[in-house]
Amino acid sequence: MNFETSDDRRMLADSLARYLADACPIAARAELAYAAPWHSEAAWSGLTELGVFYALACEEAGGMGGTGFDISIVFEQLGRALCPEPVLPMLLGLRLLAAAGRDVAPVLDGQPVAVGIGELDAPYDLDGIETRAQAGRLTGRKSLVYGGAGAARLLIAAWSEGKLALFEVKAEDAQVTGYGMIDGGPAAEVFLDDTPGTLVLADARGALEDALDAGALALCAEALGAMEIVQGLLVDYLKTRKQFGQPIGAFQALQHRAIDLGIEIEQARSIVILAAAAEGGPEFAKRAAQAKFLVGQIARQVSEEAIQMHGGIGITWDYPLAHFAKRLVMIDAQLGDTDWHLERLMTALTQR
Repeated sequence: MNFETSDDRRMLADSLARYLADACPIAARAELAYAAPWHSEAAWSGLTELGVFYALACEEAGGMGGTGFDISIVFEQLGRALCPEPVLPMLLGLRLLAAAGRDVAPVLDGQPVAVGIGELDAPYDLDGIETRAQAGRLTGRKSLVYGGAGAARLLIAAWSEGKLALFEVKAEDAQVTGYGMIDGGPAAEVFLDDTPGTLVLADARGALEDALDAGALALCAEALGAMEIVQGLLVDYLKTRKQFGQPIGAFQALQHRAIDLGIEIEQARSIVILAAAAEGGPEFAKRAAQAKFLVGQIARQVSEEAIQMHGGIGITWDYPLAHFAKRLVMIDAQLGDTDWHLERLMTALTQR
C-alpha cells in the first residue's frame, strides 16, 4: 500500500489548513458553533470558493475527486480546525445524488443539502426506518439531521412500495426545527406530515449504505485530525506545567501515558488509511465499520486521558481541549457508535 500523499492532495490539505486557520479560529468557536446559525456563512462561502465540495465528488458527477483519500484529506483538516461547518451532509448528499444520476452542480457550488436517514427509534439501522411515502407524499420524523437547520433541500429516506427509497423534500414544505448540537454545529428535527416529495431513487438501500460508509470514513478522518491537535496540546502542557520545581512531563508515569496515546493515534491513522484505500471496492463496508469502531474507542481514550493529565484546566470553556474532547466523544455517536459497528462486523462474520 502506498502511504505517500499525492501532490494534488497535499496542496489541497495545505490550502484548506491555511484557510481554516483564518476562518475558523478556535478562539471564535464559542460564537461560531454554539449560537444560531451554528456556523459561519462567511466560512461556508470560503469553503465553496476553495472548491472543497468538488474534492468530495467523483469526476463522473462533475467533481475532482471523491475517493477515500480525498474524503480523508478534507475531513482531517476540518477536524484539526474543529470546524463546525456542515460539510458531512454535503458529502452524503453528493454520494446519494451521484448514485441516482442527478445533477449535483448546485451542491458543488455550495447550495446546502441535508440528508434525513436516522430516526428516534432507529438512529443507525436502515431496517428500523418508519417514515413512509405514498403517492409522492411522506409521513414520519427524521431525527438529528446534520446541517438540516440551514438547508433548503432535504434528501429523505422512506419506505415506498416495499423498498427503501430516497426522496427530495423542500425544507419549506416540512416542519424543520433547527438547533445546535451539544458539540457545536447545526442540526434539525424534520417532521413530515403528508409532505410532498420528489422521488430521487426508487431502490436506494445500496446508495444509502455507501453514503453512510463514506460518512463513517469522513468522521474517522475528522477524529484523527482532532486527536493530533489534542496530542500537541497535551505535550505542550506537560512541558510547561511545573510541579515540585520541574515540568510534570519529566515524570516517567506521565511520559508513558503520553507515549501510549501517541501509539493509539498512529493505530487510528493506519485504519483510516486502510478504509480510505478500500473505498470504491468490495471491502469498503467492512473497512469503514472497522475504522469507526476502532477510532471511536481511541478518540474517547485520548479525550479522557488528555483531560485527566491536564487536570481542571482541561474542562474549562476557554481552553481548546474541552471543545476538542467534546467533539471527539460525540463523533462516536454519529453514523453508528462503536457497539453498533462491532455488532455489524460480527453479523457479517456469522453470515459468511
